Amino acid sequence: MTAEPMDRLGRADLHVHTWASDGTDSVVDVLEHVEAEGFLDLVAITDHERIDAALAGRAYAGDHGLRVAVVVGEEITTRGGHLLGLFLEQRVPAWKSLEWSIEAVHDQGGIAIPTHPFVPTHLCAQGWVLRRLLLADNPAVRPDTIETFNPTALGKWGHARAQRFAREHDLAFVGNSDAHIKSAVGSAWTTFPGRTAGDYRAAIAARSTQHHGTFHGSVGQVGVYGRQLRKYARDFSQEAAGRIRRDGTGRDLGYPGGKERPPLYRGE
Repeated sequence: MTAEPMDRLGRADLHVHTWASDGTDSVVDVLEHVEAEGFLDLVAITDHERIDAALAGRAYAGDHGLRVAVVVGEEITTRGGHLLGLFLEQRVPAWKSLEWSIEAVHDQGGIAIPTHPFVPTHLCAQGWVLRRLLLADNPAVRPDTIETFNPTALGKWGHARAQRFAREHDLAFVGNSDAHIKSAVGSAWTTFPGRTAGDYRAAIAARSTQHHGTFHGSVGQVGVYGRQLRKYARDFSQEAAGRIRRDGTGRDLGYPGGKERPPLYRGE
């Protein structure tokens, strides 16, 4: 096998979902897949409204000596659209204003990135809101950048506007897969000088990143929706069974100890 050049750019996909929310693979399966592919240097687990699987994933990567570094993240539902909080240690509560949520991410020393913006739906931040925040006197409420490439149907809709907005406001270009199935992880990614999480953060601040990837096909997305429906049925069955048995278990959140209630990562 030919060794990779030491001077290549780093690669990051920092928007990935698992069983803990609406993803269709466990965090363990996602990380093992990423490790086997050997393409990414950084991956973030960003389940909706929770960080337990991300914390477990980071611990699992350390316990098993994985090459890929795991960033703890959360996709936060705000009243102004979905927001990626990256480099977190505590969950950010949902349904606050976008302004409040960005400041809460920054209070933890994290990075705040509105996801798949500009689509006219409550899931996506709108341009007038983002402009107001970027011009705010308080730097803590300013987003660090926006997701300029998201390969889902939402991301495709707002793609051209996201690129124009980033150029107009001198924001870093960021691509993420928004993967809900492990095979989609790395289908969109960000390149940056260096290889580490610290290098990525510095590149966002320096606007020295670039996005890459291809849009998800409609047939593939329909297939993911089918997998999600089967997952929800399984989750309901497991949760109900645990309550009936009263044995301290529930639906499998996708990591060692994830079936226990309360869930607690248990290293292997």
